[in-house]
Amino acid sequence: MFADKTADKSYTLDRRDKFLRIAFEQGLAMHETILFVDDEKVYLDYTRSLFENKGLTILTANSALEALDVINQNIICVIVADNQMPGMCGLELLTKIKEISPHTVKIMMTGSADLATALSAINNGEVFRFVVKPWKNSEMIRAVKDGIRRFRILQSIKREDEFVLHSLAQTIELKDASTKGHCDRVATLALQIAKDLGIGETIQEEIKFGSWLHDCGKIGVPEAILNANRKLTDEEFELIKKHSAWGCSVVRKANLSITVQNIVLYHHERYDGKGYPSGLHGDNIPLEARIVAVADVYDALSVDRPYRKKLSRENIMETMVEMRGTNLDPEIVDALFAILKVDFQD
Repeated sequence: MFADKTADKSYTLDRRDKFLRIAFEQGLAMHETILFVDDEKVYLDYTRSLFENKGLTILTANSALEALDVINQNIICVIVADNQMPGMCGLELLTKIKEISPHTVKIMMTGSADLATALSAINNGEVFRFVVKPWKNSEMIRAVKDGIRRFRILQSIKREDEFVLHSLAQTIELKDASTKGHCDRVATLALQIAKDLGIGETIQEEIKFGSWLHDCGKIGVPEAILNANRKLTDEEFELIKKHSAWGCSVVRKANLSITVQNIVLYHHERYDGKGYPSGLHGDNIPLEARIVAVADVYDALSVDRPYRKKLSRENIMETMVEMRGTNLDPEIVDALFAILKVDFQD
């Protein structure tokens, strides 16, 4: 790894700030880390030399598996990966990185024959930009500079997430007085489950945000329906069901991670495939959505709602045992019961 000169005490604060400002204006950042991945050493050597002395930490990997190791050990600002590589191709690699490091900006190097693949990847969100081989120096530099700017924007959003996202969740709860504190309680329980399942800290943070925002689409549902103390009509229920897709549209436009999007969109899917909006079943439902679904159900049963009174702890557990394997992932229900120190019989 390269030493971080910004930590060198010989730099005065004013001098360092001036240097950082110049780097920012040039579109490059002090020691933000760029990872280049290619099975051809000549490309790795050339790209490393191209970005030397530009205030960046440059890492390289000659395979997708090596790149995943690097990603797991470093905060990567931008990854530039070739698509045609032995074993795991670049698109597969970038798709995996979208899950494990959602804020890393992904650039694909591709031959002209792969252009359709690259465009599809951009449209599906796996890739921010692509550079056609053989590329011009100016094209590669521009792509990386744009990627760094994108990374900075995402980091700025992330720094404000705690306040902005929590405030949004509380605003949504104002539409339905019976759900006051619901998002916080769901987030707390979902995080406990995620930790119990060994999920990494980065994804845990995304699960917290997704838990806060899981019902954000209800902002578009009339309060008369949300607060109805009667059984909803079929038409009203169909309108309620739209809140997951509406909410996902909001968080997607806010550039929040795929983990947050999955929670908002899929937290009403059922393990047996009878949920909504897509009728996914079993492990086809993203894990983060299955976790939040269990936490959501537990909290919903624990409080009074306009259409029913809260259940006793014993009745909550009995209900969740009945839902285990139908509505809810049985392993996650087991994890919840372990946290709550509840025994049950299959």
